[in-house]
Amino acid sequence: MVTEKPPALDALMKTDDITAAQADASRWRYGFYVVLAGIITILIAFGAAVFATREFASLFAGVAGVVGTIMGAYFGVQAGQSGKARVEAELAKSQELVVRLAAYVGTENAPRVIDEVLGRRRTP
Repeated sequence: MVTEKPPALDALMKTDDITAAQADASRWRYGFYVVLAGIITILIAFGAAVFATREFASLFAGVAGVVGTIMGAYFGVQAGQSGKARVEAELAKSQELVVRLAAYVGTENAPRVIDEVLGRRRTP
């Protein structure tokens, strides 16, 4: 059984995690600012409409619907993008690890290592 693992493999994987975390943080931060600006604009328009028409209840229902939709869309998109980015980063790390380990094992040891790790292939 092959048990040696080059120490450089773990060191090469860490920069992708940092880059992904920074991209995720900036997407949340800038998205939050855009949503906050939109909500403030809607509230200002709501205040002006209430001041002009003196109808609070019917206008508030519309504002609540719009604000709820914006917030739901923001958090939904952010959660989806965060999950997608995390999966893509894990896939890239896995692919790189597979290529590096395949190169490390070499062609002469590959069948033996595959049998040890995955088990023997069953023939139908």
